[in-house]
Amino acid sequence: MKPQLDITPLNEGSELGLKKPLLISGPCSAESEEQVMETARRLAKQGNIHLLRAGIWKPRTRPNCFEGIGSIGLKWLKQAGKEVGLPVTVEVANVKHVYEALRMGIDILWIGARTTVNPFAVQEIADALRGVDIPVFVKNPVNPDLPLWIGALERLNQAGIKRLGAIHRGFSTHGESKYRNNPHWEIPIELMRRHPELAMVCDPSHICGRRDLLQAVAQKAMDLNFDGLMLESHINPSKALSDAKQQVTPERYGEIINSLVMRRTATNDEVAQGSLEDLRATIDGIDREVIEVLAKRMLIASEIGQFKKANGITILQPKRWDAIIRERCNLGKIEGLTEEFMTDLYNAIHKESIRHQTAVMNNTTAVVAEAVKKQG
Repeated sequence: MKPQLDITPLNEGSELGLKKPLLISGPCSAESEEQVMETARRLAKQGNIHLLRAGIWKPRTRPNCFEGIGSIGLKWLKQAGKEVGLPVTVEVANVKHVYEALRMGIDILWIGARTTVNPFAVQEIADALRGVDIPVFVKNPVNPDLPLWIGALERLNQAGIKRLGAIHRGFSTHGESKYRNNPHWEIPIELMRRHPELAMVCDPSHICGRRDLLQAVAQKAMDLNFDGLMLESHINPSKALSDAKQQVTPERYGEIINSLVMRRTATNDEVAQGSLEDLRATIDGIDREVIEVLAKRMLIASEIGQFKKANGITILQPKRWDAIIRERCNLGKIEGLTEEFMTDLYNAIHKESIRHQTAVMNNTTAVVAEAVKKQG
């Protein structure tokens, strides 16, 4: 079933002054009234912030860690936002959090990755918000599961939440990585393709897990036409009670934002735009040629399947496949193509080749006949 979302742009009919790029910052956790207020004041001086955030309830991986200051932090955050003239946002993980945040007049809510992964929890939050007109952001689930992310958005939408946004904070991965959470940029990009009306914010803090990578990830998000950024800031990051390594001072936050190159989706120069369209037309033609060549390749794969069937040979030939991957990656490297790209490309080609050969093995030759017909 194709997912459907009935969404109103976040800034439409809103008094919050939301704009693009939407810049969100504040401490990972509210720790004290003084800390929240001082962070807000120093952030406001930077001039590049539209929304003040703070974690009030913190879902920690292990017990005995700092799990947030609790509801009292909502009062601090709201007061800080009022003083510096900024709307405020917090994460809610259950119905109690929703009621407390609404009672304190929090302007925007977001649902965290650990909650998004649980449809029961999301549904309870959606039910609690039924009839409430408030913007809600949904972070991607911990695991790289686009349907689960979309499902959370749908549950809120069906409860009447029209002003929805998504937050890309990366995905858990096994093994070593320079990132705390692997970006898997293709997943938020696919969500943006399916729902271009959905505001997409990038959270470099949780993707990186370390300060030195923040600027590069933030710039990539801007280059990919994301609608905003969420960066955690703290008056003394090294002393933060949670996620100390990924937070920056308000002043460093300002430096990062000021360093970013903000690009447009198009140019007003008609000559330049015409040149771009010519290049795109060339790519369209090359793509048609690529598809024709791939179709011919699959015809040969089907013939190989017929040979294997006649001679009792298995479809999968690991040594042959390993040799193809190594050789094609080497050829791609010569042409300036990365090993990752070539591996992904040929894995997809191999999967389709196996499908064609399986059709031959199982006498489901309709695929082969149709391909031959198209080739004339």
